[in-house]
Amino acid sequence: MANFSKSNVPQFSVDVYQNEYLPEGGREVNAIATVSSTGGGTIGAAVGAPHLYSAGQSPDAAVAIMVDCSGSMDYPPTKMRGARDATAAAIDAVRDGVHFAVIGGTHVAKEVYPGGGRLAVADPQTREQAKQALRRLSAGGGTAIGTWLRLADRLLASAEVAIRHGILLTDGRNEHESPQDLKAALDSCAGRFTCDARGVGTDWEVKEVTGIASALLGTADIVADPAGLAADFTRMMETAMGKEVADVSLRLWTPMGVEIRFVKQVAPTVEELTGRRTEAGPRAGDYPTGSWGDESRDYHICVHVPNAELGQEMLAARVSLVVPQGDGSVQTLSQGLVRAVWTDDMAASTSINPQVAHYTGQAELAQVIQQGLDARKSGDVDGATAKLGRAVQLASASGNADTAKLLSKVVDVVDAAAGTVRLKAKVAEADEMTLETRSTKTVRVKKQ
Repeated sequence: MANFSKSNVPQFSVDVYQNEYLPEGGREVNAIATVSSTGGGTIGAAVGAPHLYSAGQSPDAAVAIMVDCSGSMDYPPTKMRGARDATAAAIDAVRDGVHFAVIGGTHVAKEVYPGGGRLAVADPQTREQAKQALRRLSAGGGTAIGTWLRLADRLLASAEVAIRHGILLTDGRNEHESPQDLKAALDSCAGRFTCDARGVGTDWEVKEVTGIASALLGTADIVADPAGLAADFTRMMETAMGKEVADVSLRLWTPMGVEIRFVKQVAPTVEELTGRRTEAGPRAGDYPTGSWGDESRDYHICVHVPNAELGQEMLAARVSLVVPQGDGSVQTLSQGLVRAVWTDDMAASTSINPQVAHYTGQAELAQVIQQGLDARKSGDVDGATAKLGRAVQLASASGNADTAKLLSKVVDVVDAAAGTVRLKAKVAEADEMTLETRSTKTVRVKKQ
């Protein structure tokens, strides 16, 4: 086992925000765990013992770029051109020493570069060769995204690296395989690599693309205008190159008698994690969080504790960050505690922690946007108006200006504070899809 010096290991911290005071008979405990990672190297290689690299060196990583080459990418021709330019820009952002491949996706998946079931190692020569190979990309055929993901998985698995990441671009619906086939592919790839997904234009299915990103712990977004693809792909690849620690899990240990209601990521996006738990010993479970660079994320944990007498205090949960080691053990990077204290002080027990209140609102915001857009599509004007009005109210109260701006393209806002809105008679498809795709993006608590 390698020895980790303080200067090599990324510094993780877990800060817990909660109101630990419960009234007599109170059983529900809510807490926000803010997890931050700063600096360091990488731990937990997939094969063999962990290894390190010093800050500034290339991460031990492999990336696969999956480009939609189905027939619809020719309509308009700017889509295919934009996809080629974007992939070239992403290749330019791959650091020297990182393994990479380019896949062309239709109803089958084809290796565009380097081919032969291999990955290339990035250097000036291989990057130039990859960009030359992009010139051969042309549109034609169907869409079977599961086959693209399975090929990416095979290629990424061929490199003994810690961090494996995919970037997927599509412009259409997954019409040439069943939803069950796609789900099986996602189940097979989950935990093996992370993946960002992008929809270009407006002919793709939002829930399909966001579902891919969610299953593979990546980001999803719309690029309505193909001209914006190159900048977006560059940002995605630069973010991927900044990842330093793979396979990080949020481990939740609870004492006897404590029930877990839910565990969800609430910043920078809302992501339900409850159903992804894997058991990790007596009364402990791991929730996957993917790969980390220099970043911070917030998680909402809700548990039910057994009833207790006034004045009693208990540990309601212990939150840890863990990474796998080469010998099958895990290393704990940091931890925080969730407490419960029973009191007859009404002021203490009825106070809602600002972080908990804020993120409860942000989770509701994401939910009512989805419900409002679904109601609008089904012709339920009253239901859509009520839900989207509530969304405007929540976005305004929490200072989520980006979401408020997207909502204003779908509804006319009469009174934001009261949530009074009117549905717009005409809404651009790109505006509606952008709101739906970005509905889970949250803002952090305003600094007091």
